[in-house]
Parts: sequence; C-alpha cells; structure tokens
Amino acid sequence: MTTPDPHALAKLHAQAFSTPWKDSEFADLLAQPGVLTAVEPDGFILIRVVLDEAEILTLAVVPAARRHGVGKRLVKTGAVAATQAGATRLFLEVAEDNASARALYDHAGFIQIGRRKAYYAAANGSRTDAVVMSRDLCVDQANVPLP
Repeated sequence: MTTPDPHALAKLHAQAFSTPWKDSEFADLLAQPGVLTAVEPDGFILIRVVLDEAEILTLAVVPAARRHGVGKRLVKTGAVAATQAGATRLFLEVAEDNASARALYDHAGFIQIGRRKAYYAAANGSRTDAVVMSRDLCVDQANVPLP
C-alpha cells in the first residue's frame, strides 16, 4: 500500500463517480491513522483499519478499465493489507443500484448484513440506499486472505 497524491486520487475518483470526492477530502483521509491505499493506473482502493475491523472507504475504477480485473486485484490487495494491519473483518457500503460493484463484492465473498436508507445522494437530488456488506478475513498458512 502506498501514500498517493490526493489530487491524483480525486482525478481518478471523478472519472469513476458522478459525485466525486475533492482533493481536500482525500488529503484529510490520507492523514488519518490506519488509512491504507493501493493504486493502479486505472483505479484505487482506500481502506481504513481500526483495531480488528477494516472498511473499504471507496473503490474507484475508471469506466474504460472495468471488467478487466482491476477492481478484483484492488480488493484482494486491500484485503491482504488490512489483514497485515490486524483486521479480521472487512466492511463496505455500496449503492443498491450499482450492480457491477455488487457483483464484484459478491464474487469476493462479501455478504449483505444491512441497509442504509437513502444513504447516497445523486447529482440530480435523488437518493439511493446503501447495501452494507462484510466478509471475514480468514487467513491461510501464508497469512494471505482466502478468496
């Protein structure tokens, strides 16, 4: 995991989401203890670890690179880093209507554990529920999370 430039993260995030985060928001998050990042040319994952729990704060993959394994690699890299930082469980929230992201997380072994009503606000003012998901970070003999 690396400490990237907040501007670079914001630029990638803006390509991936209709309501992107600002440079300053990334700078604030990166300054917090327990925040881990993995970056590829077409995407990144941002995770926060607190004690034995980790949360995917955001996973961004630019549209042209989707369905080419970038998200899968970033989730795996993030899970490994979270495990190495002491986490035994990984959580996330995903928009209910984001079918491709939900499929990625389902494939990665996450299960739905809750819902946050009207959690995400769209640029047009509409609101979408967040699906709360989690998975155990079970480890094998090499201390690598199992798929």
